[in-house]
Amino acid sequence: MNILGRKQRWVVGITGASGSIYGIRLIETLLANHLDVHIVISQAGWRVLQEELDWSTTDREGILNEKFGHYPGVYQYHPNSDIGASIASGSFQVDGMIIAPCSMGTLSAVANGSSDNLLSRAADVMLKEGRPLVIVPRETPLHAIHLENMLKLARLGVRLIPAMPAFYFHPQSINDLIDFVVGKVLDNLRIDHQLFKRWEG
Repeated sequence: MNILGRKQRWVVGITGASGSIYGIRLIETLLANHLDVHIVISQAGWRVLQEELDWSTTDREGILNEKFGHYPGVYQYHPNSDIGASIASGSFQVDGMIIAPCSMGTLSAVANGSSDNLLSRAADVMLKEGRPLVIVPRETPLHAIHLENMLKLARLGVRLIPAMPAFYFHPQSINDLIDFVVGKVLDNLRIDHQLFKRWEG
């Protein structure tokens, strides 16, 4: 429950940057914790899900139900073109939004207030309503425009968590590295988890 007495409700956006597994793992973890999740995936995001995770994208609602329908939390999928969806309005209360992974194109749109699709509009709502917005940028190398856009967002209070896994906990698999990044996102949202072993000195 949140301070308003209702079940927590989060928005997760997945864009066309490499690393779509971060967003998928995040959704799984939120749903496993009995939380509600509103999902937005850009057109390029669907392409990356197909290329990296071998998802079939011909029946998008069907694949999402296959992957997430068995969790105790409830998810709702919004097409990125649906600018009139619930999460496009500040009057629809959510606890925050995470874009994971976030392409430099989406990051630029958010930094410059370009709300021309549901994903960037939902992020704009987080900024105007003062709600948590966490971005997991996934690009390398970075040039000055990328860095300037990140600085602009950081000054607005956006939490930037680059997909940079640690190695002090001796990861044994790729899943361990993925869980570390997702765990850092959850830490910033103050959501309890056991995804990685914490440093104890």
